[in-house]
Amino acid sequence: MSVQEYLDKHTLSRKIEDAVNAAVRAKTSDPVLFIANHMKKAVSSVITKVKARQILDSRGIPTVEVDLHTNKGVFRASVPSGDSSGTYEAIELRDGDKGMYLGNSVAKAVKNINERISEALIGMDPKLQAQIDHAMIDLDKTEKKNELGANAILAVSIAACKAGAAEKEVPLCKHLSDLSGRANMTLPVPAFTVLSGGNHASNNFAIQEIMILPVGASRFEEALQWGSETYHHLKAVVTEKNGILGCNVGEDGGLTPDISSLKEGLELVKEAINRTGYGDKIKIAIDVAATNFCIGTKYDLDIKSPNKSGQNFKSAEDMIDMYKQLCAEYPIVFIEDPFDKEDWEHTKHFSGLGICQVVGDDLLMSNSKRVERAIQESACNALLLKVNQIGTVTEAIEVVKLARDAQWGVVTSHRCGETEDSFISDLSVGLATGVIKAGAPCRGERTMKYNQLLRIEEELGEQVVYAGEDWRQTL
Repeated sequence: MSVQEYLDKHTLSRKIEDAVNAAVRAKTSDPVLFIANHMKKAVSSVITKVKARQILDSRGIPTVEVDLHTNKGVFRASVPSGDSSGTYEAIELRDGDKGMYLGNSVAKAVKNINERISEALIGMDPKLQAQIDHAMIDLDKTEKKNELGANAILAVSIAACKAGAAEKEVPLCKHLSDLSGRANMTLPVPAFTVLSGGNHASNNFAIQEIMILPVGASRFEEALQWGSETYHHLKAVVTEKNGILGCNVGEDGGLTPDISSLKEGLELVKEAINRTGYGDKIKIAIDVAATNFCIGTKYDLDIKSPNKSGQNFKSAEDMIDMYKQLCAEYPIVFIEDPFDKEDWEHTKHFSGLGICQVVGDDLLMSNSKRVERAIQESACNALLLKVNQIGTVTEAIEVVKLARDAQWGVVTSHRCGETEDSFISDLSVGLATGVIKAGAPCRGERTMKYNQLLRIEEELGEQVVYAGEDWRQTL
C-alpha cells in the first residue's frame, strides 16, 4: 500500500488539514504539540487492555487493583473491603488457601480480570458505563457476582468510569453526575470518625464509632478545618481523662480510649466540640452496629468487657429509651444500625419517632431488594452506600436513585479496609449524596478522600456547593 493509499483509506489528509487549520487559528507557539493533541482528540477512545494485580489494603489484607488502558491513557482503580461480608451483599472472591495471606489472597479475582473480563471489554467505549458493567454482569451470570468476584468486577467498573470521564474531558464527579442524570453537584458534609470501638478497635467500647458533622461550615475547606481541630481537641481531652494510650487509633482512624458507656464517649466528644468554639455548628452521629453485640433478642453493651459481659443485657425497648435520652441530651443528627440487621420491627418503630435520621447499613447492605423492602415498610430513612457491596458503578447509581425516589437521605461510605483510591469522593459529589463517611481526619487512606474533596471544591468553584445545613435536602 502506498502512502497516498494509506492516507486515503484512513481519511488522514482531511484530519491533518483540520488540525493544521486549528493550529493556525489558535496562533499556537508549539504547532507540533498542538497538532498532536488535536489529532489525539479526534480519535474515539476504546479499551485496549485491562491489567489487574494484587495489592494490600489499609489493614494489610490483599485486594484488587486494575490498570485499564485506552488509547487516551491508563486509568487505575482499587477496591476496599469490609471486616465481614453480609448475606445479601455481592461476594468478594478470595482464594481460601491458608498458606497464602491466611486464605485472603485474591489471585483468582486477578486472573478473572486478566483472562476473562479483559477479553470481554477490549474495544468497548469507556463512556458507555452501563454497557461495560452489564457486559461483566452477563459474563459472571450469578446474582451475587461470586463467579468472577465483586472485587474483580468493581475494580474494572471504577477504572472504566475514570476512563470515561477522561474521554469526555470532564472531572470524574461531573461524569458521574451525567451518568446519574443529575443536574446539580453537591459537596458532602464529612462525617468524621472521632471515637472508634466495636470491630474496628481493640478497646472495650461496643459501639462502632462516634462521628462529628460540621454542618455549620460555609465551605468544605472550612468543614475539614473544623473536623481536624475537633479531632485534635479530642486527643487532648482523652489524654487528660483516659491517658495517652487512649489516643491510639482504630482501623478507620478514630481514637480508642477504654470508655464504659456510650454516654461517656459522647461527653468526651461534646467537650472537644466545646473547646473548638464552634458550638452547635458541629453535630454528632453514631454508628451503633448493633448486630455485633446482639445476643438473640438482647443487646450486650459490655460484650467487649470480660468482667462485665452478660450481666447487663438491654432489650430493644431499652435501646430505644437510651437513644431517646441521648438524642435529647446531645446534638445527634443520625444513628446508623441502631438494632440487629434482621430487627425490622424495632428499626421501623424508632425511625417512626422522627427523633433523628436512621441510616441502614447492615440492615440494607446496599442491596436493592433490601432497600425496596425498607421503603415499603418505612423501616429507615437513609441509605449507607458502600459500592463494594453492590459491585458496579451502574448498580450503585441505581440504588441511590431508588433511595432518592423514596425521599431518603444517602451517606456515601468507605470501608474499614481502604486503599489509596479516592473514587468515593467524586461519587459523593456527582450523586449529591449530602454526607460522606470516610473515617477520621487522620491516616492517609482516609485523608486522601477528604483531600480530593478539597481539590474538587477548588476546581469546580461556583459549579458546586457545600451541603452544610441542607445535608438532608440534597434530593
